[in-house]
Amino acid sequence: METIKAYLERKHREIGLMNDCLRSPRQLPCPRSVDEVIKAKFQLAAALRAEHELQDWNATETAWAATARPASGPFVFSYDYQRADLSVSGPPFYEPGRGRTSDTIYTASGMAAISALLLASAPILAKGDILVLPGSYGETLELIERFVPNLRLVALGLPLSDAFGPAGVPRILLLDSCVSAAAFEAVLRCDGSALDLLVFDTTCLAGRSGRIRRVLGWARRCGIPVVMVRSHNKLDSLGAEYGRLGSAVFVSWSKEGAEARSMVERLAAETRNAVRLLGGAALPAHFPPYMGGEPYWVLTKARVAAILRNGRHAARLFARELASLSAELHFSHGLYVTLRGPRPFDEAGARQAAEAMSGDLGREGYPIRHAGSFGFDFAATEWFHDATTDQYSVRVAVPDLPTELWNDLAAAIAGWWRSNQLKLGGG
Repeated sequence: METIKAYLERKHREIGLMNDCLRSPRQLPCPRSVDEVIKAKFQLAAALRAEHELQDWNATETAWAATARPASGPFVFSYDYQRADLSVSGPPFYEPGRGRTSDTIYTASGMAAISALLLASAPILAKGDILVLPGSYGETLELIERFVPNLRLVALGLPLSDAFGPAGVPRILLLDSCVSAAAFEAVLRCDGSALDLLVFDTTCLAGRSGRIRRVLGWARRCGIPVVMVRSHNKLDSLGAEYGRLGSAVFVSWSKEGAEARSMVERLAAETRNAVRLLGGAALPAHFPPYMGGEPYWVLTKARVAAILRNGRHAARLFARELASLSAELHFSHGLYVTLRGPRPFDEAGARQAAEAMSGDLGREGYPIRHAGSFGFDFAATEWFHDATTDQYSVRVAVPDLPTELWNDLAAAIAGWWRSNQLKLGGG
């Protein structure tokens, strides 16, 4: 259990890490409240981005200045016109691995990364199946259905049984970190040796998460090449949403055959071409300058651990208090839960419920906002669509808050949801 005092001291260290990246750091006292924490972080993030623009004023999109060498903290960049050939030197966002080779391509968002990757598959896999689990990210499924005709979308159900068995066409498994814990664990109990590629969306897992290590270990044992795609503006920016940034990391194993290694190399090359042609290259200003050192990793680990602890408490509380009104309480990542109404939601109804609850509880002084993301120092509510079941619910993103304060807020959420049942659902 983390006290308010310990929490504010930890947040002071997070704020200090960001503040130290300014050319002229400010004098910042220890915050006295959650609101002061939130305000300080977002103000510092804005100041760092502004300073980047002022400092690297000659590093323009046309790269006309031969002396320009833009940087953001430990990240150093080189590129020509429109960043089509962006090269990034800096620390990895993942824990360094062993026994594998990898290539990293940075993009302007997580969706830009997976879009470029899947579109790049066409010259390499003229026809194939992409296997998706229940609860996979809806926009990724929409992307595949609308713009990736060479890949047939195959929705899997639980139990998986022999879902990964040999087939007459190449098979790609899309493993999304936002699926349920049951689906995630089911994958790791299967034999995946017949799969041709694993696309692993790690967005909801910390960069040094044990779940990432487990998935990579499973892929290595099965001999499956991997591409890890990620949105970095959530868990990798200390809750400040520093800037839109995505990546695709291509991983191959030493025991793979020449054909598999060649496929990964070709896929990486075609993905670079797709990023260039789609204009999806990353912006240097969006790389968090405070990322990479040991203090950053220590603070990030503590943040995510606090969110996971709070998430486990919320799941237990809502299972007890909102049994019939809970949609999914056990996602693989543990970062949020979803609630349903007594009648089915449509998108507008779910959005209205999220906004009403956050508005009412916010006016009571709780740190909760209507916001479409997660990983914050406040609770965030938004509508949620499960594309595999076509059902809508309200997502409650669990914050990094001191234990007692979160317990009070979680109880207030449960109380609001129970007392407003007559207003929920329908449409």
